[in-house]
Amino acid sequence: MNILIIENEIYLAQKVVSRLLDDGHSCDYIESPNIDNLTKEYDTILLSTSLPSALCKNIIKRYSENAIILLLVSYISDETVTNPIKDGAKDYIMKPFIMDELVRKIYHYKECRSIRRELQTLREYFNFTMAEIDTTDVLLPPSFPTLVETNSQKCADKLVFELSRKMDLPITFISLTSSLWQKQINAIQGKTIIYLTDYHTLKKNAKENVIKIIEDKNCIISTLEQENDFPFRKIEFNNENILLGGASKIMTINDYVKMMVLSYQNKYPDTELSKKLGISRKSLWEKRKKLDIEKKK
Repeated sequence: MNILIIENEIYLAQKVVSRLLDDGHSCDYIESPNIDNLTKEYDTILLSTSLPSALCKNIIKRYSENAIILLLVSYISDETVTNPIKDGAKDYIMKPFIMDELVRKIYHYKECRSIRRELQTLREYFNFTMAEIDTTDVLLPPSFPTLVETNSQKCADKLVFELSRKMDLPITFISLTSSLWQKQINAIQGKTIIYLTDYHTLKKNAKENVIKIIEDKNCIISTLEQENDFPFRKIEFNNENILLGGASKIMTINDYVKMMVLSYQNKYPDTELSKKLGISRKSLWEKRKKLDIEKKK
């Protein structure tokens, strides 16, 4: 990291610089800066509040958007701590301090900044990929468990994410195509929304097992088929602008067959699956071979 130390206690500043250099950081040190001369960008700034408050305020204003600002304070007051933090500084440390504690704070806020940036990127990506799905007229599930019948997995995904934000709960994602789904549900601890996908791939007895397990859990289930025997609350949410499976363009026949076989081969035997696809069983075998579709046992 590029770190700027602004401190008029020379001995203290030298100790800080020495330690940070040993940790592999690039450090600049100044005693009392002229704000107009600060043209370099820094990841972290260690700012002594023994400097004039107006100067501290200008430095914080100049760097707080992109840099982590930690205050080096001799005493706690509105002028040395409260106001600078309101202006954009992240935290403070009292002099004299243990060097390891200062380093810990630096790394802590560096990690926090990285997480915030990653979260912002993921949010923007999620909003970008879900922009075509309008949930304005869809009521979020008021109770659990709930089944979402949809023509696209993305529709159910967006509902679950919006519910997570509304309830301030994390999401545990489990695909019912996994052989470990029951063990994964039983291993869940703490309050969370359990999001089960691929319900349509299960056979009747497996669906009955799912229903027994989730009847008292905060569970949302998504399916690409109508489920007439589901005993709890159901929501139908389709998007006419999205093709089955979330494809954003017209699929080739081979792509469609591959998607259908992968989605339903666990549910139907080959005789029934080939009939639903309108092809012979031999053609289904040939498609598997041509499209490199592994038949799960």
